[in-house]
Amino acid sequence: MAGMVESDKIDVGFSGKRCIHSRNCVLGNPHVFVPNAPGQWIHPEAATTEQVVALAENCPSGAITYVRKDGGPQEQPPVVNTVRLRENGPLAVHAEIVLGDERFFRATLCRCGASENKPFCDNSHIKAGFTATGEPALKDTPALEARNGPLKVTPTPNGPLKLEGNVEIVTGTGHTVDRTTKTFLCRCGHSANKPFCDGTHKKVGFVA
Repeated sequence: MAGMVESDKIDVGFSGKRCIHSRNCVLGNPHVFVPNAPGQWIHPEAATTEQVVALAENCPSGAITYVRKDGGPQEQPPVVNTVRLRENGPLAVHAEIVLGDERFFRATLCRCGASENKPFCDNSHIKAGFTATGEPALKDTPALEARNGPLKVTPTPNGPLKLEGNVEIVTGTGHTVDRTTKTFLCRCGHSANKPFCDGTHKKVGFVA
C-alpha cells in the first residue's frame, strides 16, 4: 500500500512496504494518523503543518514522507549520520542515504536475514525469534572530521551491508558503538560480532 494524501499546505506520502509499525505516527497524533481506521487513515489537515512535519520525520522506517506546499523547508538530511541498533530488530538509519539510484533520509534495514523485502525490514525478525542486543560493547573511536554527507549503502551479494560515508553507530540508548567512514554490518543474522559482519554469512549459506 503506497500513496499520497493531499491537503492545502502539505501532502503526506505513505509506503506500506517500508512500514515496520513502530506506531510513532498513531501515538504521536491519532487525529492525523488514525489507528485502525477502515478507510482513509491519514488526515494532514487535522494538525498544523509543523506538527505533521515532526510526525513524519519521527517515522524511523521512512514509510511516511511529506511535501510542503506552504513555502516552508522540505526534509533535510541530519547533522549527524546515525545507525541505531534496535534490540532484537533492524538497523534504523538516519542519514543522506544513497541506495542504488535512490536517495532518502530514513530507513530501517533488515539484520535478521529473514525479511521478504530486503534490504528493508518487514518485521520478519519477530516471527524468526531473532535476538541481537541493542547495547553491544562500545569502541573507543576518535571523533569524525565530518559527521554528515552522503552515506552509500550497498547490500553486497549474499553478504553484509557495506556502508561508505561518515556514520556513527549508536546503541538503542544513544551511546556510540563506533564512528567510521566505512563498515560492513551483518544482515544474515548470524554474526557473533553483531552489528558487524564476521564472515558467518558464508558458513550459513546466506542468500540475498
